[in-house]
Amino acid sequence: MTVANASVTPMMAQYLDIKAQYPDALLFYRMGDFYELFFDDAVAASEALDISLTKRGKHLGNDIPMCGVPFHAAENYLLTLIRKGFRVAVGEQLESPAEAKKRGSKSVVKRDVVRLVTPGTLTEDSLLEPRRHNFLAAYSEIRGDGAMAWVDISTGEMRAGPCSKMRLSPELARLAPSEVLVSEPDFDDLMAIVEDTGSALTPLSKGSFDSASAEKRLISLYSIGSLDAFGTFSRAEIAALGALVDYLDITQKGKLPLLRPPVREAANRSMQIDAATRRNLELSQTLNGTRKGSLLDTIDRTLTAGGARLLDRRLSSPSTHLEELHARLDSVETFSTEAKLRTELRGELRRVPDMDRALSRIAMNRGGPRDLVSLRTGLEQCLILHELLISADLSPTIQECTTDLVGHDQTISLLQSTLVAEPPLLTRDGGFVAAGYDAELDEMRKLRDEGRKIIAEHQAEYAAETGISTLKIKHNNVLGYFIETTTAHAEKMLKPPLSERFIHRQTTANAIRFTTLELSELETKILNAGGRATEIELRIFEDVRADVLEVSANLFAAAAALAQLDVFAALADLAASEDWIRPTVDSSRAFAISGGRHPVVEKALKDQGAAPFVANGCDLSASEGASSIWLLTGPNMAGKSTFLRQNAIIALLAQIGSYVPADSAHIGVVSQLFSRVGASDDLARGRSTFMVEMVETAAILNQADERALVILDEIGRGTATYDGLSIAWATLEHLHATNTCRALFATHYHELTALAGKLPGVENATVTVKEWDGDVIFLHEVKRGAADRSYGVQVAKLAGLPATVIDRARAVLEQLEKGEREGGTRQKALIDDLPLFASAPTPPPIAKASQTDERLKEISPDELTPREALQLLYELKDLSRS
Repeated sequence: MTVANASVTPMMAQYLDIKAQYPDALLFYRMGDFYELFFDDAVAASEALDISLTKRGKHLGNDIPMCGVPFHAAENYLLTLIRKGFRVAVGEQLESPAEAKKRGSKSVVKRDVVRLVTPGTLTEDSLLEPRRHNFLAAYSEIRGDGAMAWVDISTGEMRAGPCSKMRLSPELARLAPSEVLVSEPDFDDLMAIVEDTGSALTPLSKGSFDSASAEKRLISLYSIGSLDAFGTFSRAEIAALGALVDYLDITQKGKLPLLRPPVREAANRSMQIDAATRRNLELSQTLNGTRKGSLLDTIDRTLTAGGARLLDRRLSSPSTHLEELHARLDSVETFSTEAKLRTELRGELRRVPDMDRALSRIAMNRGGPRDLVSLRTGLEQCLILHELLISADLSPTIQECTTDLVGHDQTISLLQSTLVAEPPLLTRDGGFVAAGYDAELDEMRKLRDEGRKIIAEHQAEYAAETGISTLKIKHNNVLGYFIETTTAHAEKMLKPPLSERFIHRQTTANAIRFTTLELSELETKILNAGGRATEIELRIFEDVRADVLEVSANLFAAAAALAQLDVFAALADLAASEDWIRPTVDSSRAFAISGGRHPVVEKALKDQGAAPFVANGCDLSASEGASSIWLLTGPNMAGKSTFLRQNAIIALLAQIGSYVPADSAHIGVVSQLFSRVGASDDLARGRSTFMVEMVETAAILNQADERALVILDEIGRGTATYDGLSIAWATLEHLHATNTCRALFATHYHELTALAGKLPGVENATVTVKEWDGDVIFLHEVKRGAADRSYGVQVAKLAGLPATVIDRARAVLEQLEKGEREGGTRQKALIDDLPLFASAPTPPPIAKASQTDERLKEISPDELTPREALQLLYELKDLSRS
């Protein structure tokens, strides 16, 4: 779209001028009760929103495409556009049409963009998932020193930490930001990394990332003398934080959200988990992209939005800090042992609203009366929870949380006295200030709502004063309110003393009309009462809003305390109901689990009413500088992948401060968690399944340190047998000799089991099965030792392959195994002798029914006496022998 010098209407000229400032965004141009879109914006929006595309006037001789969305329903349309990758500039009317006309009859209403809506800058509840953070991140690099900062403007939380370019992908996978800001010169270099995570990538000018300007920006924002008050940040971290603030200033048009002081996250305080591992372990979403069926979905029993977000954050960033972990476990134990307290606490937590997001909306002038009520309700629940906890035997962390719940009496009193119980959604609707709070407001409401009653009272007073019972107060559009009597009383009304009080206005054929100073004043008040009441309520809202924001730090602290209590109680409830135990977590290199279970699979089996999950132990304990690896063999479908995943998940749960699904667990802190489980290709980037597997394996071998936990499944598949075997062999040796980490290595290459006798710390383990009458029965038990074969043909039979295919496969397998025993030359000859297409197989013989089967058909169990049933058992036993 180009702006030409041709004659255009004033309205369209204004539109084109505003649009030119936001070429990369759809412009929502407010016109009365609608947001209108024109030209290319209209075409794109109509397709994305599935709404009608119409026309409005002409521009440069061509029809102007147009579509629109109702103002009151705009949020739903905004959400759809944001999810489809659009940015939206919201252009509002800055004055009323009446005000515009004062400048001239043809003046256009002033409009301008008041907000730029992007994926990382959403605040409305309808646009956000209540149980997940919505992070906006920024990446900066200064002289090789990389850093990332991130903020959730819906809660005000802002953090920063070191992040090399190599660590950028796993860090983005950890945070899952909706939008990532980068410097324009780095845009092309970082595009692939960011887009792989599903985040929107937004370039900013180099000036936004200038560390000196960024520092000034932050100092001004927080009104401090130096950033040292918040800790020691690197120049790259300051640059990233400053870029966030600059972008928020641009998109929010100077109305910055309520940002809490930035917190620096050290690089070594959380377990490092790369994107592939998160995907393979299905931590927060399944491989299908849904939350249901993920680990988070399985363990999440939180009752508040803040608690759910905190649990999500902890699961994405398991701690490696022992003191912090022990404090969390102590807190979970408190609620695990105090069942009655836990039940009462959770009952009250159900009533806690989302205080964080309500406070942030209030700070950005997007909040309404209901947000203030959310704060009031939350603080009232804080008092109830404090009374519940104050007399209990609590862990130090819970005691700190309990302290943060109180000290808000003044704010509670203000909100209780100001607000009605159930206010409207919007401030402009009025009616949210409680009666009795403001005398003038009460008077205006009475005049607005009881105007007729008040006029009737004055009429009675005037009638009594004049002694004229027929006196009336009436209204018309010319005189307004007036007093009317018949002409028979004219002489009385026009002479003192009544003439001094009653001012003559008009005489008609049958009546004479008067007014008084009080009636004139009353008329003005009644006519203006509605508008004045609204003005007073808006003023009161702004006053209360200002008072609340003054104590925002305390309110955020209370919200954080509620979230922590919710998480501790939720994890304790999970542990109590699912029979989980407290793990021992220390600085050793132990990894000893007894009776471990996979929580997601166990829950799925329970929901299906299937057989209970078979628990298994695992011991990967290693001394310093040594490796400990279990080489796991066994058939497909026996549960190898589940066993691998459950041990990784148990370690992860222990390091978020949770109890774990096991009989006992002793875990030395895991610094890194790597998983290479499952197979998938990456067609978009031209990678086969085998290539993806090799890339992920390379990342593990290049990065895993001695405190890492690595789970590898079927390394080397997807290529020739001996190629795959050699890769798997070399990978296992590298893990043992170079990475010296704890690892579980599942494979179908039985040749690898020989390494257990050659490499110290490598042990064989297998998932047991039982073969019966040509079929395989999975026992799902893991024991020391190696499997003798993979039972592939039996598993194929279970999968439903035709019987002819199974028979043919058994025949080929038998010949191949015979050839292998007799030597490679003999094996090749056997393969050469196998026809490409076997002759049509003979139909399987029809099995003849046995005497036992025939006898069973004759039996009616309901008609047997106990004695006859016993006699029948003896008879069937004799028949089976024959």
